Amino acid sequence: MLMLNKTNWTPASFILNGVPGLEDMHLWISFPFCSMYAVAMVGNCGLLYLIHLEDSLHRPMYYFLAMLSLTDIVMCSSTIPKALSIFWCHLKEIGFDECLVQMFFVHTFTGMESGVLMLMALDRYVAICYPLRYSTILTNPVIAKVGLATFLRGVFLIIPFTFLTKRLPYCRGNIIPHTYCDHMSVAKLSCGNIKVNVIYGLMVALLIGGFDILCITVSYTMILRAVVSLSSADARQKAFSTCTAHICAIVFSYSPAFFSFFSHRFGSHTIPPSCHIIVANIYLLLPPTMNPIVYGVKTKQIRDCVIRIFSGSKDIKSHSI
Repeated sequence: MLMLNKTNWTPASFILNGVPGLEDMHLWISFPFCSMYAVAMVGNCGLLYLIHLEDSLHRPMYYFLAMLSLTDIVMCSSTIPKALSIFWCHLKEIGFDECLVQMFFVHTFTGMESGVLMLMALDRYVAICYPLRYSTILTNPVIAKVGLATFLRGVFLIIPFTFLTKRLPYCRGNIIPHTYCDHMSVAKLSCGNIKVNVIYGLMVALLIGGFDILCITVSYTMILRAVVSLSSADARQKAFSTCTAHICAIVFSYSPAFFSFFSHRFGSHTIPPSCHIIVANIYLLLPPTMNPIVYGVKTKQIRDCVIRIFSGSKDIKSHSI
């Protein structure tokens, strides 16, 4: 009898309803989603290929960029294929356990994205403030350790989400007004007490997002002080130009995140649900789409490698510039 009650309270599957209120527009919405996903996959896979191939890109900055590209690939691939199957084929059903797995990947790798951006800020801080010690501070073992620590931080902080969600009784239907399984979107279907879920979600947001933003802010404050103290205008411009791509990546990543966070808490009654869902998908699509473009345009070595390969040069292996 206990197993029967537990089975009744736990649905076998959920129905992902896509973008609520815009069901008739799903086909049109799918085109920018598909285009951005294609650009993200080609751009990030291309970056990984270049960094692996080119000797001049075997440096700390590009190793962190490779981490960012891997994170972006997993982050958008965990949601967009399912969203496109909803838009194109009306395949809205997702198993309960599959939903929990998708939730885990989404939240783990959005946390990983934030962590890698923080590591890249520290990389720029060391490169500008301690240029002579750059290669001795950020050695390959150090980069591997901080990358692994950032990944494990996300894993250990997000795993409780799956258990907190799995324990809940679900008696408010199984229709999720979203394109993917978000923690709170699933928890709101429960008729149980989700206070623990809400509190833990805010705590994780502070531990990951708050800590990373603090580190990024401190790093760029120190960078700004170091750049301003340089006597030459050319040296100041050159030093700051090495940070422009990373600053753009921060803006692309945190802008939709901040909008989503504050609109859910202060504009939930004035902003339509469809806007929340679209912004949530942009949050997962915009950084993977724009990061390889920005780094390709703003980073001279990556740009030169791409030009050389497309020009058909036989000397693919490059030297440090």
